[in-house]
Amino acid sequence: MSGIKYISRAWMGCMALAVVLAGCGNSDGNRGSAVDHGPASAGQGASNDADQPEGQVELIVSAAASMTDALGEIKKNYEAVHRNVAIRFNFGASGTLQKQIEQGAPADLFLSASPKNMEPLIDKGLIDTEHEGELLSNELVVVVPAGAKTRIDALADLAAASVKRMAVGIPESVPAGVYAKEALSAAKLWDALQAKTVQGKDVRQVLQYVETGNADAGFVYKTDALTSKKVSIAFAVDAAAHAPILYPAGVVKGTKQMKQAEEFYAYLRSTEAMKVFEAFGFAAAT
Repeated sequence: MSGIKYISRAWMGCMALAVVLAGCGNSDGNRGSAVDHGPASAGQGASNDADQPEGQVELIVSAAASMTDALGEIKKNYEAVHRNVAIRFNFGASGTLQKQIEQGAPADLFLSASPKNMEPLIDKGLIDTEHEGELLSNELVVVVPAGAKTRIDALADLAAASVKRMAVGIPESVPAGVYAKEALSAAKLWDALQAKTVQGKDVRQVLQYVETGNADAGFVYKTDALTSKKVSIAFAVDAAAHAPILYPAGVVKGTKQMKQAEEFYAYLRSTEAMKVFEAFGFAAAT
């Protein structure tokens, strides 16, 4: 009998321990995990609803890579006041972002570096035309590594033997690459420079090529050049040599957060937001 009592007590002790451990597990599960509202990689969607703080709405903003720094500041300012909204960015080449939205990738707003990547979405009824329009303008420049000894003052100088590699964005998907191709084609240099041209998946990769010395020169926006101490602006490309550099913004019609998306769209056009854009080298679209 004493053996039976001993086994019974041991079994009851194990059951009690299991209950305690189960309770601890449930407590941890109810805490949830911290939500990272930093930049999302291309194609990355919103975090699971279970990870969202109660009552908080997440807005996914697909935006041109050249807007990374300015939008990071705007996100901080906006969320400080609108604590029920978490903004998550999906940065990339405008052409790539356009295709993602066409294929149904989650997005509440689209900020493009070219009207050419917004217009197809409007034509397909994917953008709310009542909340769409030109937002910013930019300038195309040629950058060289900081301290470079090679002097480059004009497009023709890119043909010099001292320039062994020239970086541009992929024209098929990167607006900055389109503008660069237009300018070089107008100068009858595009075909002649193909042998030394390296292409980047977005304007930030082009900037990186020059920063690391993997390219002797590169075509980026003025706003990108101003973010780096590792490059210098060699010269600004004549604006008459390419199409106007305009950044349209629009609310994606399929958003499930229409009210919050419209409010953020309006904020992007506010004086407060425009001061941030201008601090990073952008200008208001005219």
